[in-house]
Amino acid sequence: MSTQVLNYLDAIAHLPAGGTLILIDVPWEEYEQLLTDLGDHSGKRVTYDNGRLEVMSPSLKHENFTRVIERLACAIAEAADIPIECLGSTTYKQEVAARGVEPDACFYIRNASRIVGKERIDLNIDPPPDVVVEIDISHGSKTKFAIYAGMGVPELWHCDDRRARIYALIDESYVEIPASKVFPILRSEVLSRFVEQGITEGQTSMLKSIRAWLRAQQS
Repeated sequence: MSTQVLNYLDAIAHLPAGGTLILIDVPWEEYEQLLTDLGDHSGKRVTYDNGRLEVMSPSLKHENFTRVIERLACAIAEAADIPIECLGSTTYKQEVAARGVEPDACFYIRNASRIVGKERIDLNIDPPPDVVVEIDISHGSKTKFAIYAGMGVPELWHCDDRRARIYALIDESYVEIPASKVFPILRSEVLSRFVEQGITEGQTSMLKSIRAWLRAQQS
């Protein structure tokens, strides 16, 4: 392990919840070494873009938003009998583009069967997620949009304290759309409403409400 990577690890260890560390001119090899040393259970989100390294330490509020959206997506998929694989903040890398990213959450839906049983995702042979989720509470995540676009992620859900927005990849960039393409029943205002309920009233209350809403849509 290089001295520089040890310095990175020391700085990351002192990151407060909700804090972000940004480093520049970091070689790809040091980025990969850092991922190895952090391991799969560090809880940090690491983004790499042509030498710019960003490490974010999620807050409790940030993680609560993430869990709410994951449970919401699974409830919709279950009601519609649609396969879904939730891969959390899996690391996605493209060495040829010198980019790597860890979403707050991601879902395989149309491509769910292609990644079942996988221990590691290789974008040279595996598809990107059908949906990635980015939560903005204490940091901005829109710098990641270009990375996801370059990886060909077809849909992105972006959520902050005010509302949730749904974006589709069109002509190599993200355009806001009124409803999800993978879950056409899910409009952005519906996503916003249930996320807010999950945060203010709790996940169990939100799940009861969304299941009742789904039954009403099917009747």
